[in-house]
Amino acid sequence: MKTDRALQASYRFCGALARREARNFYYAFLLLPSAGRRSMCALYAFLRHTDDLADEPGPAAAKARALDAWRLDLDSALAGTGTAWPGLAALADTVARHSIPSDLLQKAIDGVLMDVKPRRFEAFDELRDYCYHVASVVGVACLHIWGYRSEEGTAERLAESCGIALQLTNIIRDVREDAENGRIYLPEEDLARFGVEKSELGRAGRPGERVRALLAFEGERAKEYYEGADQLIPLVDRDGRPVLKTIMGIYRALLDEIVRRDYNVFSARVSVSPWRKIAIAVRALAARSAAVDHRRSPASGPRHTSDSIAAPR
Repeated sequence: MKTDRALQASYRFCGALARREARNFYYAFLLLPSAGRRSMCALYAFLRHTDDLADEPGPAAAKARALDAWRLDLDSALAGTGTAWPGLAALADTVARHSIPSDLLQKAIDGVLMDVKPRRFEAFDELRDYCYHVASVVGVACLHIWGYRSEEGTAERLAESCGIALQLTNIIRDVREDAENGRIYLPEEDLARFGVEKSELGRAGRPGERVRALLAFEGERAKEYYEGADQLIPLVDRDGRPVLKTIMGIYRALLDEIVRRDYNVFSARVSVSPWRKIAIAVRALAARSAAVDHRRSPASGPRHTSDSIAAPR
């Protein structure tokens, strides 16, 4: 059992890592009360370290072994028997406080393992499964930190849609960089539909018409997932809504910028300026005071929250 001092040190470690690495997400974390912000940083730090294990140089077999060992470290931390990595104590505390299902964290590791060896996605169903493991499970875990009404699984399904939208946006933005590294995430059936060769995805300069049409098709698919995910907002507790709106707003702004550039993600990396991110966060925070809070509705069904648990000092 970790002492209060050790646990506080673990949360500080996670907070410093999130401030340094989270970029798009950290703007959203700042909108939460301190307890929720600590928990989001702990979750992010775990996910960041998981990604880093797969990004280390070396053969795929060594990376897979490192992730297998990390999976055991996670199990030990959640069981309270060991926390070798500095952020695991905070993660284990976060999981316990918010009743986050541990299988979501294991699925996130499964998703990173999918990236250890380049793979092909024949159809969108296969890509959607990948997006579920690397993004959707994270969204569902976040719901437990924010507090939400499940509505018989509706909220969880909408969180999955949100994760798919965000990951599709990342895939479109990074398509050239990924192709140069031997990773093609766009489904084979879509490449064939638009007559695009894989070699075209790794070329510098403006995309040809076929490539642009392919990316526009994927962009419209992402927009549909964003529109579906909008229905999640009223199911999230008031403190969590600005976070969700900010994350979705920043990634939608990123997709809008890609569209504005006519899907030219090959000449320069597309990003959202810090000032625009701040503006999105401010609007999301202002909307919280105007939002209708359904938490006390007798017809709303069971809620998932940890408001009654004291935050770590």
